[in-house]
Amino acid sequence: MSFMKILISNDDGYLAPGIVALADALAPIAEITVVAPDSNRSGASNALTLDRPLTVQRASNGYYFVNGTPSDCVHVALTAILKEKPDLIVSGINQGQNMGDDTLYSGTVAAATEGFLFGIPAIAFSQVDKGWSCLDAAAKIARDLVERGFPELPTTYLLNVNVPNLLYGDIKGFRKTRLGKRHMSEPVIHMLDPHGRDIYWIGPPGAVKDAGDGTDFDATSKGYVSVTPLQIDLTNHVQLHEIQLDLP
Repeated sequence: MSFMKILISNDDGYLAPGIVALADALAPIAEITVVAPDSNRSGASNALTLDRPLTVQRASNGYYFVNGTPSDCVHVALTAILKEKPDLIVSGINQGQNMGDDTLYSGTVAAATEGFLFGIPAIAFSQVDKGWSCLDAAAKIARDLVERGFPELPTTYLLNVNVPNLLYGDIKGFRKTRLGKRHMSEPVIHMLDPHGRDIYWIGPPGAVKDAGDGTDFDATSKGYVSVTPLQIDLTNHVQLHEIQLDLP
């Protein structure tokens, strides 16, 4: 039997319950390789480490871990660790949602994006609420989607999937969604360190602004798994045609 080859990464670190559950769920149906950060790198976005060398170590369970970002992990895996190109990149399962504007900062989505940039289809999986409740159900959902595949999409696709923290039997199904929107983030939190110096914590994300019909926020709030196709082209094509440049 020929198994598909899957590279698994995340941003919570190689010891996180989410990546263990994801790897365990996919191992029976695929040849998996896990390459993940050595510690929590949430919010790393698409950063690559360019100011120092990276180290790669292997844990007793066979997982590789890297002292870098999620994007570093996928980049190193594809260019140095793996001998063959994987059929799919899977990232997660993240502890907490990556919906709306969160996707811009998410290391989970970034790991999938790095694979997409290499021309490999990729899926990012997150649970809506933190705490890992019903993680086994989210892992089963991930396996369901991987087994289904997306033959209706282009060969290379990038999907962002958010799973409600519900028992498998209580999940109502799947909905294709668009990204919602949040209000601006809360202000930074100012404190003093033990030496009396100013320190600042980045505040929590803003409240949901657009959770209307068809958004990822709406679907998950109603008990559905949201599946959002993403793209990388940041060009504002409308404004591109509106710009008037009077050059000499």
